Amino acid sequence: MNRLRQLWSNVNSSLWFVPSLMVLAAMAAAYCLVLLDVRVGHKWTQDYSLLFGAGADGARGMLTAIASSMITVAGLIFSLTLATLATVSSQYTSRLLRNFMRDRANQVVMGFFVSIFVYCLIILRTIRGGDEGRFIPSLAVAFGLLLALVSIGVLIFFIHHIATSIQAANIIARIAEETFRSMEKLFPERLGEEADAAAAAHWEETQYAWTPIMARRSGYVQAINNDALLDFARETNSMVRMERGIGSFVARGAPLVSVARSNGEPLTGNAEDIRDRLTATYTLGDQRTLDQDLGFGFRQLVDIALKALSPGINDTTTAVMCVDQLGALLSQLVGRDFGLRLRMEEGRVRVAAVSPAFGAYLTLAFDQIRVSGTGNVAIMLRLLTALETTALRRPAVADRALLHQQVELVRAEANRSLETDYEKQQVLQRVLLVREVIDQAAPPAPLAQLTAALRTTN
Repeated sequence: MNRLRQLWSNVNSSLWFVPSLMVLAAMAAAYCLVLLDVRVGHKWTQDYSLLFGAGADGARGMLTAIASSMITVAGLIFSLTLATLATVSSQYTSRLLRNFMRDRANQVVMGFFVSIFVYCLIILRTIRGGDEGRFIPSLAVAFGLLLALVSIGVLIFFIHHIATSIQAANIIARIAEETFRSMEKLFPERLGEEADAAAAAHWEETQYAWTPIMARRSGYVQAINNDALLDFARETNSMVRMERGIGSFVARGAPLVSVARSNGEPLTGNAEDIRDRLTATYTLGDQRTLDQDLGFGFRQLVDIALKALSPGINDTTTAVMCVDQLGALLSQLVGRDFGLRLRMEEGRVRVAAVSPAFGAYLTLAFDQIRVSGTGNVAIMLRLLTALETTALRRPAVADRALLHQQVELVRAEANRSLETDYEKQQVLQRVLLVREVIDQAAPPAPLAQLTAALRTTN
């Protein structure tokens, strides 16, 4: 299943899949319309000579002109797409290229013009005139003319789409939206039952004979089939410990997972079969994806901010927009069920997962930007605003401690790198405000308690 999911993700993000389907659809439409022309005949077209009055030479000339113009425009669109990809890679980050290649609008527009070209070629070879036996597929020719007229609007739409899609605000907003959708899909994600305190304590105290399962290839962990891991542990009465989580890089021959028997006995069975089954639960690729890797969305936004803050670009506004979106995403992570590390089934610990944590996303979002924004008061203030936005979502006590730590790091960096007392005073005022918000971010009272309190007051 993982391999099928990876194959579909790669195909879906390619520039050839949708255009290929559209070309096949154009071939089928041409064939069906020609058959329809054969069945209904062409005598009725004399009543509508303005629409279907072209002779064999006229039909050939029109379809030839349409076909030649369509393939020319298709070449132009491919050139514009490649130029856009080069611009995005150099100005933002190369990790965005996959997003643009997955853009359905780009794929459909490319396929549309190539499909018209193929359609016209197929219809051209069916036109007969003079000694060949007269046959003009009037419906098919008229449909080709209609497609040519529609292509004008499609070309205008494509130019508008390209112009808007490379704007920094749209790129950042799109990444944030895709990351949020991935977040909604991933959390909470259950893998068996959460281990209770007794099971967790027994796990920590017991020494197991772990057998590492090595990766067959190098790559980034794109997906993990949790259900398959749990099924393996249950069927073999064993325990599985993930050595690498989503988004991690694994070298060939490095431990991917480790397995041990619940009763402490050595693992039995064909070693190669066990390795095949466990490595099949991991999907490794040459690059990270957003399918299960929420951190990759954060990574893209951070990379754009770092590129914007580089001396060669020095675009503070773009970096500020990235910080705003990162703060919004972190605020949505507050209160999510990340899942415990130890998962159990039928009263036994089965899987030790590599679970994400709020602190990991917090440091990923802000640490590098804070360092790259040295001496930039706008970045310091925006980081504090993002931390305030997150604190307003009423995080847990442990998460509030992490927010305080980030605030202190921003304050220390501001005191060290800002040049004027005015800028330092701005940051200090915001620090005091954010600290107060974090301290007051206690969980809200349950609705039942609030209702009871209101009744008592009344």
